[in-house]
Amino acid sequence: MSSFRVGLLGHGTVGAAFDALLRERADAVAASTGRRPELSGVLTSSRGDFDEILDASDLVVELIGGLEPAREYALRALRSRRHVVSANKQLLAQHGEELFDAAREAGVDLRFEAAVGGVVPVVRVVQETLAAAHVERVHGIVNGTTNFILTEMARTGASYSEALADAQRLGFAEADPSDDVDGTDAAAKMAILARLAFGGAVSLDQVTYEGIEHVTADDIAYARELGLSLKLVGTAERVDGGLSVRVHPAFLYAGHPLASVDGSFNAVTIESPTITEITLSGPGAGGSQTASAVLGDVVSAMLPPATPPAPATPVVIVGDVESAFYLHLEVADRPGVLAQVAELLGLQGISVKSVVQRGLGGDARLTIVVHPVRESRFLAAVGLIGRLDFLRVPPRWIRVIEEVFE
Repeated sequence: MSSFRVGLLGHGTVGAAFDALLRERADAVAASTGRRPELSGVLTSSRGDFDEILDASDLVVELIGGLEPAREYALRALRSRRHVVSANKQLLAQHGEELFDAAREAGVDLRFEAAVGGVVPVVRVVQETLAAAHVERVHGIVNGTTNFILTEMARTGASYSEALADAQRLGFAEADPSDDVDGTDAAAKMAILARLAFGGAVSLDQVTYEGIEHVTADDIAYARELGLSLKLVGTAERVDGGLSVRVHPAFLYAGHPLASVDGSFNAVTIESPTITEITLSGPGAGGSQTASAVLGDVVSAMLPPATPPAPATPVVIVGDVESAFYLHLEVADRPGVLAQVAELLGLQGISVKSVVQRGLGGDARLTIVVHPVRESRFLAAVGLIGRLDFLRVPPRWIRVIEEVFE
């Protein structure tokens, strides 16, 4: 039986887990593919030579992260007619087209299941299983760290900083969690999913994104009264002849398929007229889980033909989309407050769905959920409300997703 030589770039948490898993599952892979995978070399900051590893490999696994030298190594491997497997979502989101072009020109495979959703096979489903479906929308929870933090805030009443500290202690958040909590990580993943689902060139800088740093325990407590749960949701969808790709905190009603996805789990819902909707869910982080997705890509690359995405088509990015909103106001409790707020909302054509009021005197708090409206109209209303003299702090707001799938 012939061997299939795998060069490994990076030997951190995921790289070490992949190394161990490849050795453990080599016999099973050989039984299903007819070739036995084996490591031909490992590159780290202190050992290994890339040129030697490349010469000795049929496929290169890139797990070093970052943009450089990951981009250089991936391009050199592809142009040398080696398959490449990567878990690097920032590399794919910012340089995907360059890498896809190189893979097509060389006739080799570029696979990246582990770059989006951990062990959840959303890349393969969108790129292959649903290749003939006309996908209208892909949205989901694609960052396990933020989902864990928001789950803990809802479960225990903890503040954002307390829940973040728990996530770091348990290994769900890095010492520097910036890319996770500010939405950058999820935005890169949604750029990749948008590229695959819609065939258009979508880069990270075209994704509008927000994080969860400003979410408070009060927001989640009020939401519970309104029957809502809070998630960091990424969305890529067709809107007005273009695409909208965005990441932001959003409240969900209990009937939404993403509402019950808790802890560090990820989930992605794909909608198309031909399939209605399907939801994929599973662990979104962890060395062994990511390594499993990487090995799955290696096995796929061992089974020709190679399947890099088709060349991208130009797309129009749509920014002003419609949504319901949650609005939190801290106000002085005096007559006419609610009436003035409602009047300013009404001037922008915004109708109120529900209201919760708490507190008295100088500690009154007003929480409003409005019916769906264009974001520009809602922000215009918030700007006007923010000038009212009875507000004690600037208004806070979060989007609300109203869909309920049956």
